[in-house]
Amino acid sequence: MTQVRLILGDQLNASHSWFQSPDDDVLFVMAELPQETAYVVHHRQKVLAFFAAMRRFASALERAGHRVRYFTLDDSAACADLPELLRRVLNETSAEAFAYQWPDEYRLDQQLADFARTLDLPVSVVDTEHFLTARDAWEHYSTHRMEYFYRALRREYRVLLDDDGKPLGGQWNFDADNRARLPRDAALPEPLVFATDVTDIDQMLDRHEVQTLGVADPSALLWPVNRAQSRELLQYFLTHLLPAFGRYQDAMTPDGWSLYHSRLSFSLNTKMLHPLEVIRAAEAHWQANQAQITLAQVEGFIRQILGWREYVRALYWHHMPDYRQRNHLSAQRPLPDYYWTGKTDMACMAHAIGQSLEYAYAHHIQRLMVTGNFALLAGVHPDALDYWYLGIYIDAIEWVELPNTRGMSQYADGGLMGSKPYAASGQYINKMSHYCKTCAYDVKAKTGEGSCPFNSLYWHFLSRHRDRLGDNPRMKLVYANWDRQAPAQRKDVLATAEAYLARLNTL
Repeated sequence: MTQVRLILGDQLNASHSWFQSPDDDVLFVMAELPQETAYVVHHRQKVLAFFAAMRRFASALERAGHRVRYFTLDDSAACADLPELLRRVLNETSAEAFAYQWPDEYRLDQQLADFARTLDLPVSVVDTEHFLTARDAWEHYSTHRMEYFYRALRREYRVLLDDDGKPLGGQWNFDADNRARLPRDAALPEPLVFATDVTDIDQMLDRHEVQTLGVADPSALLWPVNRAQSRELLQYFLTHLLPAFGRYQDAMTPDGWSLYHSRLSFSLNTKMLHPLEVIRAAEAHWQANQAQITLAQVEGFIRQILGWREYVRALYWHHMPDYRQRNHLSAQRPLPDYYWTGKTDMACMAHAIGQSLEYAYAHHIQRLMVTGNFALLAGVHPDALDYWYLGIYIDAIEWVELPNTRGMSQYADGGLMGSKPYAASGQYINKMSHYCKTCAYDVKAKTGEGSCPFNSLYWHFLSRHRDRLGDNPRMKLVYANWDRQAPAQRKDVLATAEAYLARLNTL
């Protein structure tokens, strides 16, 4: 009797119960698929990293005594999609059962569920044993705001709590302490990068004419592609970056691309690292090094994983598939060309996009308050932005990308993710970054040619959406500020914004 078990490319969880002991009656199947390289245009490094990590995981399973059938893109190219490949394997092996782990993307979940219904053999679906909440967590927690969701999980997993179950330091959230601007003379730490040779995969992508974006050095891929490298990156973060992480987690500078960020999201999202493993390691390291690391630093990091990561997944599964079509602000403009090239006179945009093209990475504030904020202010259609974010970033899988883009960044979900839009003028970027002093645009100017586009577009955004946002309690002070401006000033601001929108592609 042979049972075929499918392992998807983001299910590289070595601690899964499937892999505890070899079974000659079980055949594990992994596949590099044309459908996965083509549903969006991915960054070259993203495709290389996923395929390299998958291959190493398959090899590790074989060394542990498991039976594995691995399909490279050369092997799978003749199959139209995943169901066709699976049907071929099931027929060739005369399999008597099929099993898979719950996919984390809705499209794959539906594809496999539809396929399973066509089979005349037993099908079982098991958990990925990775997340700290169930797929239907949205229905099982009493609050649908991230902060309280996070507090519930802190209690459930007893993270950063005292013996009485109260938060260490007397408060749950130290975000107010973690908004410092990076000093100009800061000696930034060198990021830990790897140098895995993936030339063979790169040449395979060329053979199959896989369309990608960005740049890559296939002789020295910088991202972790196995659990050992992932654990090394985690330890590097704890030792060298965590002492200043929280304080500067929102800071931006053209002088560095990694700063104090962990860059563990690819390892987490492929499941090479378990979230609780990372959380416990961070908590233990802080406890052992409190002279060098404040509570605010470690709490800010843990909140991203225990709070935000679990929360966006719960929201995604509760609101799909309709969530993908939400466009609360009726945004319709196409994505400007410089999102694909980085060629713009706006210094913050040029750096954030250029960095993304070079490294397949930008940290959360660059994504939210630069590229995302600009698209929000300009009224870019969320479909176009989703497509870009899902393709360009190494860690982008739809369950995490979609709520952060369509929800938090673009307010297209009407407030499910956030209670107000994350809209800001150039003043915020100037406060949190070193971009503005070298920019062709004047961040202090609100009107006229040469003024910072973020400034006039910000007020234009608020003006055109007043019917949707004016009654929001968190927006009342902003609108009061707008109303206090002289009518002539408001007219000039809106005229400047209209002029910029008319030539949006050339800013």
